[in-house]
Amino acid sequence: MLMFRALTLSTLIAVLSGASGQELGVLHIKVTLTDAAHAPVPVPRAALLISDNPATITPRRVVTRSDGTAEVRLRPGSYTVESDEPVAFDGKGYQWTQTLDVKAGRDVVLELTAANADVGPAPAPASSPVSSVVATVNAAALLLPQWQDSVVAVWTPESRASGFVVDAKGLVVTNQRVIGNATAVEVQLTPSVTVAARVLAADRARDVAVLWIDPATTASVRPIPLNCADSSTRPIADGEKLVAIGAPLRGEKEVSTDLRLAPGSVGGPVFSTGGGLVGLSSVVDKEDERRRSGARIVPIDDACEVVKSAEKTMQTAPPPSATHLPVEPLNPFPAGALDAAVKSRQGSLSPYQLSSSGFDVAFLTPVLIRGSRQSTQQARNVQQGRQVDPTDFGDWSEYFTDVPPVLVVRVTPKLAEGFWTTVARGAAYTQGMALPAIKHFKPGFLRMRALCGDVEVIPIHPFTLTQRVSETDAIREGLYVFDPQALGPHCKSVKLVIYSEKDPEKPDTRTVDPKMIEQIWQDFATYRP
Repeated sequence: MLMFRALTLSTLIAVLSGASGQELGVLHIKVTLTDAAHAPVPVPRAALLISDNPATITPRRVVTRSDGTAEVRLRPGSYTVESDEPVAFDGKGYQWTQTLDVKAGRDVVLELTAANADVGPAPAPASSPVSSVVATVNAAALLLPQWQDSVVAVWTPESRASGFVVDAKGLVVTNQRVIGNATAVEVQLTPSVTVAARVLAADRARDVAVLWIDPATTASVRPIPLNCADSSTRPIADGEKLVAIGAPLRGEKEVSTDLRLAPGSVGGPVFSTGGGLVGLSSVVDKEDERRRSGARIVPIDDACEVVKSAEKTMQTAPPPSATHLPVEPLNPFPAGALDAAVKSRQGSLSPYQLSSSGFDVAFLTPVLIRGSRQSTQQARNVQQGRQVDPTDFGDWSEYFTDVPPVLVVRVTPKLAEGFWTTVARGAAYTQGMALPAIKHFKPGFLRMRALCGDVEVIPIHPFTLTQRVSETDAIREGLYVFDPQALGPHCKSVKLVIYSEKDPEKPDTRTVDPKMIEQIWQDFATYRP
């Protein structure tokens, strides 16, 4: 009886799905638009209505996937495919109405492009909350593939931000508040391409900085047009939904529809849901950036004014260097190998150290960073005031979260007692009073050069770190990041040339013990191929 019921049900379904006895056809839909570089851009979440001709039932609604495609099984017959709502792209609205025939057991391909679309003005912002959210999500899905290659990472010794290419001549716009007064700026276009940038303009009042990089590095990048000459630029309405794109410190390029930006994403472009550029993101203050709080928007008109100033400066400024700079290794340190190396080194996880007249230098490998974070003795030493925690990276902690496969050279000012303090303690001792030493940190770190033999090694990042160690003392440290292959036994000799803020013309040169270099080299043995 159960078998009979099952057979009857399957027969009924077959009859209902194709009363004529004919097989269903499959309609393959692909929606793409073309950007300014004539490259096809898939349109995700394009809403379409499919009606039979003549209409006998309510139109069927389908939405394209992230790759701009959708498939529908239909009975044989004539159908009309039309847009349920316009697609906003590059400041325009695209809609389609196409009629086609579906045959039994056949596949039909329908390509919806700019060539067969009705093109009009961009749709107005959605009024209802639900429609507004849908429009924002759709805009985010469409904007990221268009512009992710145009958004870049901006590095300074003290900060990390995003920026975006705005001109084929190599102009990059970013946020002045994040990069501050930095004169040494690097722009990273891809994981394997980083170049030096020249700061052409940094307007603190408008909160815009314009950088200049070698235009050859941006030859394959589509600039995001500022449209400065367009006087019809619409101001941002209160409560309007916006889409920001950024290059976070960790992970892939990302979009944000609530302006809660990940560390490193501030300074990137901000778009309306219609696809028009309306400004760039900026932090409210440093604490808000750490808490991933909402960013503020710098209007595009302000960026236009600073770009005009930068273009004048560019006419007489020397061109930026075309040399590619070192970048982080693309492959992470294998977690298993790193943990095994830490386990084998239990009891000897202190940094490799040397000293100069004014600085303590610590060499940190991934093995030491991972292992020292598990050490309780180090924490006790710091609490007792005997040292600065070498793995407390302050504002750069996010960079070291995943323990990148790099060599870190940390340069920290020494503790020293002032001359008159020493005299006063000596006088007190003659009166029978034994006072403890009262020490303060020596002058701060300015910069460092590393030499492999006679050749200077360029760091991946020449970070600096300012940390407050008491109510009256703050120290400036060097936190230089090098490729793991840069300093090794092949150098024959490794020298560090350290410059202080007090005596920038009198560097302190120290030769690193070859045995220490060998130990550092061995820490990367399981990482090297």
